[in-house]
Amino acid sequence: MTFNRPIFKKILLCACLATSLGTFAAEHTVNTKYGNVKVNDDVKRIVTLSEDALDSAIALGFKPLAAVATRGGDSVAEYIQERVEDISIVGTSRQNNLEAIAAQRPDLILASASLSKDQYSILSKIAPTIVPNSPGMVADAWITLAQVYADALNKTEEMNVILADIEKRASNLKDKIATKLPEAERSATLARWMPQGPVVMSSQIFSTDMLASVGFEINDAGVIKEGRPHSSPLSLENLSKVDSDWLFLATLNTEGKDALDAAKTSPSFSRLNVVKNDHVVTVNGQLWTSAAGPLAAHAILDNIQTVIDTKIK
Repeated sequence: MTFNRPIFKKILLCACLATSLGTFAAEHTVNTKYGNVKVNDDVKRIVTLSEDALDSAIALGFKPLAAVATRGGDSVAEYIQERVEDISIVGTSRQNNLEAIAAQRPDLILASASLSKDQYSILSKIAPTIVPNSPGMVADAWITLAQVYADALNKTEEMNVILADIEKRASNLKDKIATKLPEAERSATLARWMPQGPVVMSSQIFSTDMLASVGFEINDAGVIKEGRPHSSPLSLENLSKVDSDWLFLATLNTEGKDALDAAKTSPSFSRLNVVKNDHVVTVNGQLWTSAAGPLAAHAILDNIQTVIDTKIK
């Protein structure tokens, strides 16, 4: 990446100002992907550069100044918009706007676990920047990240309470499902419908973690390459691969919804047993296939509660 020199000077100037404002505050140390980072105990001006960082910060009672846009959108995810109506957008999940970030004069930046070392080197000159050590695509990875963001915000105990509440709620829903749905009828696939066709989401992402936590058995159809969050688009002829007992079907935007509406009129779709059994659950793709964090967990559990109340007899 190349940088405009005058803009980079502005970034450094903002960084110096932010540093001078926080010089005398008490600090604590956070272990991150790029080493230990000292953070003020009482941060006020927070910029989040990942959807899970934004979610965790809001769950802990903070209102970040800025965030990145959700995938497929130009603002934050719909499930969280009401909590941060006037938030500034400083990039996307793939590209940060460094000048816009610096203009916020943050005293803390909560970044994605995938942030590169080059980007970190620049952002850390603006404000202390937290890049979690990613546990990879494993069960409960989102919890590990939420705990790092909580540590940075000096709210570890509060996050532990929040996570325990989510675990208890999931356990209660699991008990309800176990009493209403035989074990042999709990296979579930999460798919996101794109203009090119459906992609099957991995069994190791946040939302499928939530489905598994309440007792569903995740079927990713064996079409996902190792380490990838989803498959390549399936053709209509291969739709049978998503014919589980339950199909959670997500779209990100209008184009995806239009493509899905068109697909629903095809014989390939109507022949699926999951369609015949009325076990297709339409869900918000911004929440189910892009978001992560405590608030997203509760929003997904809300959706699952609706399934229990309306579709499981």
